[in-house]
Amino acid sequence: MENTTNAPPINSQRLFYGSCFALITTALSFSIRAGILPQLGEELSLSAEQLGFINSMWFLGFPISMVIGGLIYHSVGGKRIMQFAFFAHAVGVIMTIYSGSYTGLLISTLLIGLGNGCTEAACNPMIADAYQSNRISKMLNRFHMWFPGGIVIGSLASKFMTDAGFGWESQIWIIMIPTIIYAYLFFGQTWPKAKMREAASIAGNFKAMFSPLFVFMMVCMAFTAITEFGPQQWVGLILSKSGAHPMLILALITGLMAVARYFGGTIVKKFHQKGVLLGSSILATIGLYLFSTQTGGMAYVAAVIFALGIAYFWPNMIGFTATKIPKSGALGMSVIGAVGMFSTSIFQPIIGNWIDSDRAEVAARGLKGDELELIAGQETLGTMVIFPAILIVLFTILWFWMKYRKNEPVLA
Repeated sequence: MENTTNAPPINSQRLFYGSCFALITTALSFSIRAGILPQLGEELSLSAEQLGFINSMWFLGFPISMVIGGLIYHSVGGKRIMQFAFFAHAVGVIMTIYSGSYTGLLISTLLIGLGNGCTEAACNPMIADAYQSNRISKMLNRFHMWFPGGIVIGSLASKFMTDAGFGWESQIWIIMIPTIIYAYLFFGQTWPKAKMREAASIAGNFKAMFSPLFVFMMVCMAFTAITEFGPQQWVGLILSKSGAHPMLILALITGLMAVARYFGGTIVKKFHQKGVLLGSSILATIGLYLFSTQTGGMAYVAAVIFALGIAYFWPNMIGFTATKIPKSGALGMSVIGAVGMFSTSIFQPIIGNWIDSDRAEVAARGLKGDELELIAGQETLGTMVIFPAILIVLFTILWFWMKYRKNEPVLA
């Protein structure tokens, strides 16, 4: 363990800030890649399905390192996990810029995904251990506000740099800025110990993870993740002909998410986690449906509703695991997150294939140009509405399950 009796005191604030910059790195790698997809596709002559496979490497690396990180968190420590994250981020960025090939982009994107997963595997349990139980949801929401917050920064930077004529390589270099900052903030810091003995025990973790509630939450996480990440990663291609600027839509969605997550502790206190998750699924369904049917100014209205729907998914799924299934420990939080990213990885090429198929089907009707791209994109978004619709059913079940559940855990 890293925290011994002779170790310096834990600087929770510095660790938290380091975690936020690490998550900004993750966010920039997400948003800037979304912004440069059209450039990559044109320059390397890649189909939407091939771009989907490149995207899937980002989401595949994430769960791999999250699960491994969760397994070794209490033996090697969060500090070493974040050291590997820095290596993966730095090498992944450099390889992306100089690869120049489809295969090179697959490998570099996988590396960046591994670094992102390490960030989640190390920082979520650190925050849960560093703060009192009544502040966990608040601090996790504020930590996770920097994913959408970073996406705002990245999407706006991508838009302005693209408009100014900068190539995609210059945009990728921006990811190195928060990477260097978080490495500095974590350097030499002591990390907190696990609050519960069972949380630091792999055997105790697995026992808690085989509970019906944990398995149910894994299923829910698969759908919350693809609801959040599916439309956002493809916003550039799908909405490019809708009359609204896709990167401004992305910035609006993620900006509202960041603000909503800042006040997440208050919202959770008022409506409880189960109520927040159910309400979020309803708003996400409405917002995504509007995306699939509206154009022009109404696309921004859809963005507002969709943003409020997906804002609380990720931090409250992690927070629910930390507070309602605390004996699952760091591994439980990592596995929940990994399930979300793995499901998103699986769906990325599928969504890409939907786009290609919808384009072909719409082209067969005789449509061309911008009209073809708009109709095909909206049909793909219409198909994606099924994800949050399923969540309405699942979170309704969870609401009644938790309402009548007995033997609440220690951190509830």
